[in-house]
Amino acid sequence: MSHHPDGNALRIVFAGTPDFAAESLEALLATRHHVVGVYTQPDRPAGRGRKLTPSPVKRLALEHDLPVEQPTSLKAAEAQRTLAAFEADVMIVVAYGLLLPQAVLDIPRLGCLNVHASLLPRWRGAAPIQRAIEAGDDETGITLMQMDAGLDTGDMLAIRRTPIDAETTGGSLHDRLAALGGETLVAGLEALAAGKLTPTRQPEEGVTYAHKLSKAEGALDFSQSAVALARRVRAFNPWPVAWTRLDDEPLRLWLAEAEMPANHATETLPGTLLEPAADALRVACGERGQEVLRITQLQLPGGKPLETRALLNAQGSRFEPGKRLDSEVNS
Repeated sequence: MSHHPDGNALRIVFAGTPDFAAESLEALLATRHHVVGVYTQPDRPAGRGRKLTPSPVKRLALEHDLPVEQPTSLKAAEAQRTLAAFEADVMIVVAYGLLLPQAVLDIPRLGCLNVHASLLPRWRGAAPIQRAIEAGDDETGITLMQMDAGLDTGDMLAIRRTPIDAETTGGSLHDRLAALGGETLVAGLEALAAGKLTPTRQPEEGVTYAHKLSKAEGALDFSQSAVALARRVRAFNPWPVAWTRLDDEPLRLWLAEAEMPANHATETLPGTLLEPAADALRVACGERGQEVLRITQLQLPGGKPLETRALLNAQGSRFEPGKRLDSEVNS
């Protein structure tokens, strides 16, 4: 329907909700294609006053005077008619949070494309960014996918990779992948408009599921290895944040690393505070307490996250060697 001189510019409906999705929408708005409508989750209560708050995608859409739809479901015929009325060539879906029934996938001429934050088929599902760090993957990336009715099972159209190293946190990887997602999408759309995107089936091997993160998962079990604990701390920064208890008060752990070499001689109860380093709390961990987790950034109740060095200088006596950290939820 485009009367634009650029005959193969696409009419796009965009569906997404959080900041991660807003980056892709921002990237689309800078292209020659036309975003004709935006779908996002209904406004949710947020903050202390539980005020109804628009999603990052809705805020961006309104800044650009784009029509916004916020259905609670796309199963109803009426919702599907509304979508069809946009006469989109393609629907782009990024962290939208609603299931798209087959009838919806069939509405746009070129179907629905999804920007997914992992190298499919690894980490299908809700929390691919954090699960990749937690599992110790050394790389992840973005898969642009043709959506089908399954959960992240569609054919792959483009893949971009990015490394995960010992400094990567859930937050830093989120931001890197959000930008990479926008780039992958824009390049993919150019190829699509030119008829040059070749779908590739996902391999049957190597499927994993990235289950949703929960606050309860933040509780650390110090009988795990230092390497596993350090990954979990970084994966859960900035949400849900790893935590434990010291003197019955919650201690939130923001940055940590495994100490090398991995073992010290004496068997100790896991969770025991050892002699600190200048810049880190050292905690005995692993099955026999013979490995060491170095905690380099932490947060005391009512405070903000601080470098451990500063806390040791100010309140070193709180972290006396021999004290135990305990993450039992009911202690």
